[in-house]
Amino acid sequence: MHRRVSCQSDQIRKREKIKRMADITKKVVTGNHAVSYGALLSRAEVIAAYPITPQTEVVEKLSEMVANGELRAKFINVESEHSAMAACIGASATGARAFTATSSQGLALMHELLHWATGARLPIVMANINRSMGPPWNIWSEQTDSLAQRDTGWLQFYCENNQEIIDTIIQAYRVSETVYLPAMVVLDAFYHSHTMEGVEIPNQSAIDAFLPQYNPIYKLDVNEPHTFGGLTSPEWYYELRYKIQSAMDKSIKVIKDTAREYEKITHRKYGLLEEYRTEDADMLIVAAGALSETVKEAVDLLRQKRKTRIGLLRIRTFRPFPKEDIKKILKNVEIVGVIDRNISFGNEGIFFQEIKSALCNEKIKPGIYGFIAGLGGRDVMVEDIIGVADILAKPGNKKDIVWVGAKI
Repeated sequence: MHRRVSCQSDQIRKREKIKRMADITKKVVTGNHAVSYGALLSRAEVIAAYPITPQTEVVEKLSEMVANGELRAKFINVESEHSAMAACIGASATGARAFTATSSQGLALMHELLHWATGARLPIVMANINRSMGPPWNIWSEQTDSLAQRDTGWLQFYCENNQEIIDTIIQAYRVSETVYLPAMVVLDAFYHSHTMEGVEIPNQSAIDAFLPQYNPIYKLDVNEPHTFGGLTSPEWYYELRYKIQSAMDKSIKVIKDTAREYEKITHRKYGLLEEYRTEDADMLIVAAGALSETVKEAVDLLRQKRKTRIGLLRIRTFRPFPKEDIKKILKNVEIVGVIDRNISFGNEGIFFQEIKSALCNEKIKPGIYGFIAGLGGRDVMVEDIIGVADILAKPGNKKDIVWVGAKI
């Protein structure tokens, strides 16, 4: 009887898998085009486009989708990234689902309007392809551009691969439209943007059920006029900022709930963080983005060859910062190395700062050390990660910050 029930369960799972596979499309796409398909499935209604390497392919693909009727949207060519965000703000204020993409200097040019989008509580979604800031000119990967915008009030999601990029664009709209905050989906220049991977593109009807049409309570409407963005005295400005912070706090639960619901559709699991081989680890590496896959390779090698009890904690959501979850995970390990593909000049890596801050009042906490690596797209190899583990494993005092592979 037990075997019969087990066989029946296997058959049911097999049928469900076959049905699910029939409902998806498999493609080999670049990370840039993964962004485009995410916007397509989300039914973006207004797309503001200004090209900048390595982001250009995102909006090029979307322009083709609009031109051939695959995506019903207004595609707006603008003269700068500042104008691209202005167009998204105007569109979102009317209740349209708005999208854009940028990189590096383009994101910096948007800085003023990023604050405006947050203060206006507009759920715009933007893809930022992490690219180094100039000068000297450099078009390769670095996280400093997006992390320099960490105080603008945008949700920030850091992706590991092209499949996660598609899925995160869709989830970002769901979260943003729930808490009324804009969202930035972040991927690495060239490691993601121009590298092709096989991905599953979900069924449109399933995504439509997951992400219904955006229809805010308050919007620009000639038939029901309101004032938006007017002057606010100190009497109320303070409380409005409190509401933004409250929305960030609320988004922690919303992101988790959204991920669980999305998993039911795709069977792919996401959340605020990813733990890789952390169950018995006494040493953890913390990283974000494409670099995390290299860390996983190093973790597997160290466990296999040296029997090192090491794991990875991947930061997927940087804003809101999941400090409570991080504290729970890190309290069980002895030592932590945070690898930053970014730098806050005059201080340290930005993820390193945030994690130290989260742990500062904890009575039981690990030793924690920072490592700068891969700025300007410099390759970070498995051997570099093993070198980080070797430094962490050495007894005695260590530097708070180490520049990995620097020619100094």
